[in-house]
Amino acid sequence: MAHFSDKGKSKGKDYCIFFNPQWAHLPQDLNKASRLQIYDLTTSVLCSPSEVPEGGFSNRIPMVMRGNCTFYEKVRLAQINGAKGLLIVSKDRLVRFLHVLVKMTLILTLRELFYCLLQTPPRGNTTQYEEIDIPVALLSYSDMLDISKTFSKGRLVAMYAPNEPVLDYNMVIIFLMAVGTVAVGGYWAGSRDSKQRYMKHKRDDGAEKQDEETVDVTPIMICVFVVMCCSMLVLLYFFYDYLGTTQRHSHIIDLYTQCLVFSKRPQIRMLLLSALCIGVSITWMVFRNEDQWAWVLQDALGIAFCLYMLKTVRLPTFKACTLLLTVLFVYDVFFVFITPFITKSGESIMVEVAAGPSNSTTHEKLPMVLKVPRLNSSPLALCDRPFSLLGFGDVLVPGLLVAYCHRFDILTQSSRIYSVACTIAYGIGLLITFVALAVMQKGQPALLYLVPCTLLTSLAVALWRKELPQFWTGSGFVVNTSLI
Repeated sequence: MAHFSDKGKSKGKDYCIFFNPQWAHLPQDLNKASRLQIYDLTTSVLCSPSEVPEGGFSNRIPMVMRGNCTFYEKVRLAQINGAKGLLIVSKDRLVRFLHVLVKMTLILTLRELFYCLLQTPPRGNTTQYEEIDIPVALLSYSDMLDISKTFSKGRLVAMYAPNEPVLDYNMVIIFLMAVGTVAVGGYWAGSRDSKQRYMKHKRDDGAEKQDEETVDVTPIMICVFVVMCCSMLVLLYFFYDYLGTTQRHSHIIDLYTQCLVFSKRPQIRMLLLSALCIGVSITWMVFRNEDQWAWVLQDALGIAFCLYMLKTVRLPTFKACTLLLTVLFVYDVFFVFITPFITKSGESIMVEVAAGPSNSTTHEKLPMVLKVPRLNSSPLALCDRPFSLLGFGDVLVPGLLVAYCHRFDILTQSSRIYSVACTIAYGIGLLITFVALAVMQKGQPALLYLVPCTLLTSLAVALWRKELPQFWTGSGFVVNTSLI
């Protein structure tokens, strides 16, 4: 951050800057930062000694334009002539591109950009770093114009680098959305499915009729599903700009369709519901890049999508639950923790696809996550508002187990002990995920923590109640149907 103020005045204004910590470190606290006078040299690019004013910069911070030579040449010339720092103003879209990367929290990619795009020395060349002991930062052209209008010629600047808080209030919102969706979706799916089974057995022709909206998952379907997930993830990683647009627009159609089937109502109500779904979907599609509020629509549509999937997809046995969750557990861990050792960039395929690859030309993100912006009052919010993300799979996969537990609760009259215990375990697993995220400071495979918590808790309850054989095979769904 660069804090500008007029000489003799305490109040000022913060502006976002990008700096290379390899050359010089900035204090984390504004009160510990030195307030130095700015030397406005924005009519120059500071690439030759002839552009240095007589007497040098004498403990001031020159502000120059970007271009014509490397950052190293600019900062070296400034330092030789007595500067205590250097602000380089960029007219092009580079600063905006860096803003996008910060919003996606791709810290490693940001450092690489300073090495490559900002023309700083490569990692192996440390001699040039040793020569420089003043901070150099990049400032946007629009901010420079605002500074010129707001402050007088004797303006002062203090550069500092505040730490982003490890934990944020947005974690509470993501926690409530995820746990609430799992609890409501599991309860709704379990109750609806059990009621349909009961009504089916009461009909004379029930053996021939099948609920068209419900899909029973088989082991073969699980294997095919995981193979398709792996293939699509890899394809998106390599061809994100080509496949991302198609995925995004098809997802809008899916959300609209799924919104319509939430309730079977008379025609007028269906028309009103249809208009609402179309309006929400189109609004999100048009304003999806509005960081201030568009995330609310994406989360609302995402929750509707998850609830619909929990209602439609059914795991018939705990055996199927265990197979699905275990395979996706391995899938999640592999694509988050193992793929960085395989990819040339050293980035996780899962994180790159979820946040949007750094080399994407569109900078679009797939709407397959719940996202909430950081809500803290850090000055870094001026640069852009980073988002915390939770994938739909981290809600759907454990939610299917909760739905199975609730169906078993109803059919065995077990006072919802299975579904409540599994939901609580999901919440605990999510909290562990947040702690791991804060400790490791990098993207986490949420299923690494959610799968053991939910599966082991459900298994423990079944063992404690001595119902493991029935719980494992789902046999209670046939034998105890009359208990509903």
